[in-house]
Amino acid sequence: MKYTPHDYQRHTTQFIIDHPESAIFLGMGMGKTISTLTAINDLIRNRFETQKVLVIAPIRVARDTWPAEIHKWDHLDGLTVSPIIGTAKQREAAANRRADIYTIGRENIPWLVKHHGNRWPYDMVIIDELSSFKNPQAKRFKALKKVRPKIHRIVGLTGTPAPNSLLDIWAPFRLIDNGQRLGKYITHYRDQYFTPGRRNGTVVYNWNLRPGADQAIYDNIADITVSMRTTDYLQLPEATHQHITVQLPPKARKHIDTLKRDLVLDLDDDTIDAANAATLSLKLQQLAGGAIYNEAGDNYITIHDEKIQALAELVDQSAGNTMLVCYWFKHERDRILDAIPGARVLDTQQDFHDWNNGDIPVALIHPASAGHGLNLQAGGHIMVWYTTPWSLELYEQANARLHRQGQTEPVSIIHIDTEDSIDQTVHQALTRKDTTQQALITAVKAQLEEAA
Repeated sequence: MKYTPHDYQRHTTQFIIDHPESAIFLGMGMGKTISTLTAINDLIRNRFETQKVLVIAPIRVARDTWPAEIHKWDHLDGLTVSPIIGTAKQREAAANRRADIYTIGRENIPWLVKHHGNRWPYDMVIIDELSSFKNPQAKRFKALKKVRPKIHRIVGLTGTPAPNSLLDIWAPFRLIDNGQRLGKYITHYRDQYFTPGRRNGTVVYNWNLRPGADQAIYDNIADITVSMRTTDYLQLPEATHQHITVQLPPKARKHIDTLKRDLVLDLDDDTIDAANAATLSLKLQQLAGGAIYNEAGDNYITIHDEKIQALAELVDQSAGNTMLVCYWFKHERDRILDAIPGARVLDTQQDFHDWNNGDIPVALIHPASAGHGLNLQAGGHIMVWYTTPWSLELYEQANARLHRQGQTEPVSIIHIDTEDSIDQTVHQALTRKDTTQQALITAVKAQLEEAA
């Protein structure tokens, strides 16, 4: 297929070429992959500045999306790709194979660093979904940091640069520029830009920005960062958001109220104990969805079927249109599969192929699996959230599997919410997080007219 880039894609490609260290905040569905591959192609074939490229991505994106994009476009013909996927033996063979581009799941970065030892061969690294490296204590961060001095070019791609707060961007930029702009240590970064918020003794639960610190952070990273929002550059069919509220029967309502009040709930032979706020949150989300795991965690107890019934009604009303359903707990998946004829979990390459062919009427997917890079827009335009997670990143990225470039129908995003439950609290929290993230994206927004 012939590639005819948009102006913003040309700008992104040239920015990557011109900046050995770069962070690309490109809105969902704007073609981060093809823009980056076009830069890689130029750097390898025309400029001879790069020899071996490593792409770090969510496992399905590493396995499916990047190789598919390379084979899709005419100007990339001849570029070779080796997905480092599978068993240890299969990964070893793929890593030792001659290729231009190697793709790997981010959880296997520690293995890859150990496998190559002192002979790290990749002079350019692409981190697809840079925000997944926000935890400086994670093994993947520590492993990549170890080999960072051997990487001559590095690109971080994401549509959600600060999914929770500006604290989240220190670790990604520590990898991008070796700590030049935001400091080499997270403690120094916090001390400079934040003050402790809610705390218990020496344990700090949240950090508050110092006055003017947000602008200082934006200014420090602006020279290596380009940001563009989908709504500024693409005329996608409008996405609509809808909330369907279900009423609980009195017995189910009593269960929720009891657990919130007493942190303990007796259900037949099981006692559900919420020992802390995080556990209580999870259990209240489960109850809102209609079932809760027993204390052993090996089985679940059904409390109500209100959300299941609402989902079944949506399927009946869809008039033959396919539907992508996001679940959060495994028991939700199991109950939906039992209740909805033809429902199927998206997991394998064949599943995704069948969905995009329109062969799956109701597809189930976990947002942690669908969060980044999967192209599902060909399969439908209706997204249903059975349970909405606390993570803004997973929520937005999952929605973008349908609302992205190539979508030809107006996307409907439908939330099934339980009345007067934690569902409303989650939506309020996501709104607050989105405000912080959009401020960062706007602050480093690209001005294409200035670059022309």
